[in-house]
Amino acid sequence: MKLWQGRLEGEIDQRLNKLNQSLPFDMRMYRQDIRGSMAHAKMLEKIGVLTPEEGGAIQTGLREILSELESGKLSFDMEAEDIHTFVEAELTRRIGKPGKKLHTARSRNDQVALDLRMYLADETQILETSLHTAIATFIEVAEKHLETVMPGYTHLQRAQPVTLAHHLMAYAQMLLRDRDRLRDCRERILEMPLGSGALAGTGYPLDRDFVCRELGFRKVSENSLDAVGDRDFVLETLSCLSILIMHLSRFAEEICLWCSWEFKFVSLDDRFATGSSIMPQKKNPDLAELLRGKTGRVYGSLMTLLTALKGLPLAYNKDLQEDKEAVFDALDTVEICLDALSPMLQTATFFPDRMQRAAAEGFLNATDLADYLVGRGIPFRDAYAISGKLVRLCVEKGLTLETLPLSEYQKMHPAFEEGVYDAVNLNNCVRRRKVYGGPAPEAVRVQIENARKALEA
Repeated sequence: MKLWQGRLEGEIDQRLNKLNQSLPFDMRMYRQDIRGSMAHAKMLEKIGVLTPEEGGAIQTGLREILSELESGKLSFDMEAEDIHTFVEAELTRRIGKPGKKLHTARSRNDQVALDLRMYLADETQILETSLHTAIATFIEVAEKHLETVMPGYTHLQRAQPVTLAHHLMAYAQMLLRDRDRLRDCRERILEMPLGSGALAGTGYPLDRDFVCRELGFRKVSENSLDAVGDRDFVLETLSCLSILIMHLSRFAEEICLWCSWEFKFVSLDDRFATGSSIMPQKKNPDLAELLRGKTGRVYGSLMTLLTALKGLPLAYNKDLQEDKEAVFDALDTVEICLDALSPMLQTATFFPDRMQRAAAEGFLNATDLADYLVGRGIPFRDAYAISGKLVRLCVEKGLTLETLPLSEYQKMHPAFEEGVYDAVNLNNCVRRRKVYGGPAPEAVRVQIENARKALEA
């Protein structure tokens, strides 16, 4: 029997039941549903709605159900409409009449809002642990490559020399922001909606603050209409997840590029690559490609809920049932991607010689050449033009700025002396960029130290 049967007669059409039933996906919230029910029952006993005996029976019954679900002794009844129906029916089967009193002064509308908030608070905490591991991995690998010079890019064109450590720490910064966004989001998730009823609260003298404290929420919701009709906290979670996986996708794209023979900056461990069914020479960076591909899936979840919410009048509407599958799938996707990222990066083999050669062949030290002339009294715009002509000369002769003879430099301008080779040495170019946040090894060490402190915070 459905919890709402009474006004309606007979069985609902099975086509409606297939659309209406949410247990196949909301059963993952069983822990939160039971915890919420235990706190609600405690409060009902506190205000005299339940006797101590009834309250005790409910607590014992709920603890047993939780324990048996955890152990696998109890299976979900897939005929139940949702997780709330399943728990209440199972409790009533075990303890009888007191089980029928548990739903006093609450609705499934405020109950599901409670369960989902608790679930997202728990899951974002777990996700933060995975983020911590990923950030620590970027730091660990960066620390090994403080002196590994590589090209820095703009427009996917070689631009200026950086280090692999500097490049990796850029991603550490992105993921630190992702962690902070999740923490900030959790502040708004932890707003306790129970007591809002279906939409208009209840006439019972509920102690909502008691339930709030019991469940570890930050505050009680202010408006019952908003509390049951709001899914901003789900949207915000999905937004955080979308930004996070976008960062993973950017890194995955670079790994795909760097694995190609055109770059060959890195090779993935064989455990994180695949071959071809027809081309025996192939080693494909499939894990990185999958990380990149999963991004659209998470974006889709965000768009699903934004679209579902865009025309909803207050308060609760069944459209809101679409929130759970979207956010559950996004959480699962981001979690599995984060878990795969760290071992892929830890076991990757980087090729510093290839990176150094690419930096040299790309004339990444041209700006430093111009700066050398500026230091000798040449206006920057003139120095810029001279440097550009020298790059063109090197291209014509198949040389680099480091191998171009001094005589060629001096033909272009008499200000050039032997010290120009020190100025355009790629390692020196990087070491000079020791401004806070820059790529010089000493500057990146500061970034690493600060990132470690942020992880410990």
